Amino acid sequence: MVIVSPLRPEATGDVERLMALGEPYVRPRTSSEYWLYARLFSSTCPVAVSEGTMAGAAIAFRSQDDPTDVYVQDVVVHPDFRRRGVARLLLDSVRARAVGWGCRRLYLTSEPGNRAAHGTWLTLGFRNVPGDREVEGMQVSSNFKGPGKDRAVYELLLNGRS
Repeated sequence: MVIVSPLRPEATGDVERLMALGEPYVRPRTSSEYWLYARLFSSTCPVAVSEGTMAGAAIAFRSQDDPTDVYVQDVVVHPDFRRRGVARLLLDSVRARAVGWGCRRLYLTSEPGNRAAHGTWLTLGFRNVPGDREVEGMQVSSNFKGPGKDRAVYELLLNGRS
């Protein structure tokens, strides 16, 4: 059984180690950053635990500039738990919080060429937002996260909005 709960400071070491398993596409943050997420953003940073093992984690934030948006920064599922619905559980938790706040969308980005992430996001109901070019069947926006940081952008509209 997998239990999903908000990130707590005592779990930040486990999350940091889990995030390292997401390389090269997910780069782990520092211990201080995970502590900050646990203290200030825990309701949108769920972790999934199964029999004492960190099965997955999502790091997401509600925008302060546009409070109707929630940005999902990282989602990593431990290799032993992949293809078992853990990513869906994590994102369902983030989605429920966002809906409770009246947000209109969740969005996230992925590096061009990350086929596994592309398939996951589409399976979970996200749509690949049109970009300025296509890479391996993915719409990609050039320089989305700064110069040279091209990203495929995905969004999931909430509360029946289109």
